[in-house]
Amino acid sequence: MNTDNKAIFFKREALKRVVEAYDKGSLETQAYRIPFEVIPPDSKSEVRCCIYKERAVFRARTLAALGCSVENDDEATSLNEYAKEALLRKDVPEAPLTVLDIACKGCVKARHIVTEACQGCLARHCQQACKFGAISFENGRSKIDPDKCKNCGQCKEACPYNAITYVPVPCEQSCPVDAIHKGDHGFAQIDFEKCISCGHCMDACPFGAIMERSQLIDVLSSMKSTRKVCAMIAPSIVGQFNCTLPQLMSAVKKAGFDKVTEVAQGADITTANEARELVERLENGAKFMTTSCCAAWIQAVKKHLPALKEFVSHTKTPAGYTAEIEKQHGFTTVFVGPCVSKRVEGMEDPNIDYVLTYEELAALLDARHIDPATCEEMPLDPAISGEARYYGVTGGVAQAVENAIAGKKPFKKMAINGLDKKAMLILNAYAKGTGDFQLLEVMSCKGGCIGGPCTLKKQAAVIKPIKDLVANSPKVPCALDK
Repeated sequence: MNTDNKAIFFKREALKRVVEAYDKGSLETQAYRIPFEVIPPDSKSEVRCCIYKERAVFRARTLAALGCSVENDDEATSLNEYAKEALLRKDVPEAPLTVLDIACKGCVKARHIVTEACQGCLARHCQQACKFGAISFENGRSKIDPDKCKNCGQCKEACPYNAITYVPVPCEQSCPVDAIHKGDHGFAQIDFEKCISCGHCMDACPFGAIMERSQLIDVLSSMKSTRKVCAMIAPSIVGQFNCTLPQLMSAVKKAGFDKVTEVAQGADITTANEARELVERLENGAKFMTTSCCAAWIQAVKKHLPALKEFVSHTKTPAGYTAEIEKQHGFTTVFVGPCVSKRVEGMEDPNIDYVLTYEELAALLDARHIDPATCEEMPLDPAISGEARYYGVTGGVAQAVENAIAGKKPFKKMAINGLDKKAMLILNAYAKGTGDFQLLEVMSCKGGCIGGPCTLKKQAAVIKPIKDLVANSPKVPCALDK
């Protein structure tokens, strides 16, 4: 696990501690002690005013790890009580994300500022570039009036000394749909009517003030019951742990799951169905079709890009097809992936019971002292194609569809590599027919699923293991021959 980032470390530590307390049978009686054990009396706060606030922040992290909403926290209620509620919970938490207001820095408004690098030059390029009269010249240097500034950045671009810098609010800047803003008390707030659960804000916040509401307790309770539980691991999991995929599957089973299966088996079904659907649509005169496997993208269409709804493939996601198969075999299904938005898909798809992230899986393995690198290898399904196992990389889905059509119906493909504000504008234009393509793949995260907010390793570290596995897997068959 990459724990050099302390915000990430504390988030994962909360998950691990919850699993440990659950396994000891002490969650209902000792949950309140978790913040004290992680931040003992001899600790020193490196970020906040004192260890007492550090403990309060970790209490909020523990709440999120229990699947609770921090926004609705009654501070007088013990963590023990919240743990009891989590253990009795029948339905998964509705909102996937929660804001730890006590951890939020309450960043100042995003703005452009003039730094000491300003030379007070005669040309005044910054002043000339500003169309809003926001820049004046005082005491030998430029000054920006925040009331007039529109944060267009023209002054920054014009300055020959790079003396003007932009100070962002990371969570707000990262959100492609403007779903996060400061509330009345100056702390971050998520508008869930707009939120597409992409997790970009969570990934961007350097204080770890945004967390997903975990379903770990729900999964642990299912594993302890008489139900058969299947872990469905996404293709992008390859390379996330220091082991082979067959070793990881063995480790996941050792952690308590009755069955472990690759979601890549569902990806092969998605590929075949999207290939046939694309050909049918084009023959019927459609301008183009977009892929359907990224859950955040689907939410973006539903909430912000309704003009694109008619172009989205009707094909189910790989997780949806895999869950459908496992449900027929009587399993409780748990999708294990790199993102937050799959929690929303899980709520909408009756075949997906629970969703865990790679971070939660890592916490489960760590808490149960399971090292995947020491586990025996479990045989992989020899029928799963390399294209399906490459789904987690940007361009992988479109390439799989192209290979499945096998040149029988030539088309142009294009990929949107990450949803941001600029991409949203471009996508709106595509709805009017401005794009020169027939298949549009949209991935919410840059790099694809391997760039998800709940991954364990940087993208560069996982590309080779994925490509190696792909090279040793069969080619996807032509979908048009069936």
